[in-house]
Amino acid sequence: MRPVRIGTRESRLAIIQSELVGSFLTDHGIAYELVPMKTTGDKILNKTLDKIGGKGLFVRELDQALMDRRSDISVHSLKDLPMEVPEELPVIAVSRREDPRDVLVLPEGQSEIDFRRPIGSSSFRRRIQIEKLYPQATVESVRGNVQTRLRKLDEGQYGALILAAAGLIRLGLEDRISRYFEPEEILPAAGQGVLAVQAKQGADCPWAADYNDLRTQREVLAERAFVRWLDGGCSSPIAAFAVCRDEQLRLEGLYYDEASGAWHRESMTGDPEHPERLGVELAKAMKARYE
Repeated sequence: MRPVRIGTRESRLAIIQSELVGSFLTDHGIAYELVPMKTTGDKILNKTLDKIGGKGLFVRELDQALMDRRSDISVHSLKDLPMEVPEELPVIAVSRREDPRDVLVLPEGQSEIDFRRPIGSSSFRRRIQIEKLYPQATVESVRGNVQTRLRKLDEGQYGALILAAAGLIRLGLEDRISRYFEPEEILPAAGQGVLAVQAKQGADCPWAADYNDLRTQREVLAERAFVRWLDGGCSSPIAAFAVCRDEQLRLEGLYYDEASGAWHRESMTGDPEHPERLGVELAKAMKARYE
């Protein structure tokens, strides 16, 4: 039996995340090999994500490898996966969620933000929430992998960075975290902290059911349904975060109205057996405020 070929981006974080899935396969007696590749989003670093297409920037090449049978599965950060997944390339499993919060990272040796320099973030979602938390701050785009962003920070190009806790934890860089932003302060991106495993429709992956985390799956189905109904994507200021607890699913969303530039947050609780219904209901209710 040949190894399972795992398509992955070339960044150190992507490799580590793919190896997490690979370790699960190994534990179940299944060999694997990595098939690293560079995506469009990895190649174009001199423009913000919304200026180069937004949706699908980090998955197109991996999708094509699955279609061409050059790989058997792909591993993604779920927050990078477009809300509309091709029917022929379904998500067959999601991981248990790592810490979903955003974090503040300061230059080495610093204990406070130097507001004379910009806060680095390429996410519009983060930017509008950071500007509310720190009205005195300017926010500028920062591109590149985590290590590249940290280098730019330590060189003095930025006074701070806002990054996902999950990526730093998986990279073993938790010591760079200066503070965690609770979801009440900065609402995370839909699917943040979760790994998604994608395969070609009909692929034989009997292990996927054991890898899949049902609680996380319900949470992210609600989050992604919310963003999808509002036609958002990985570069959209729309955000959603769900928590499944005590047989209840609570979803909080952030909706940004492009026409007015106004945004607000609301939450709704529903049946965890019908997460996508909850996502759509909250999205409709929030959008109705601006109609």
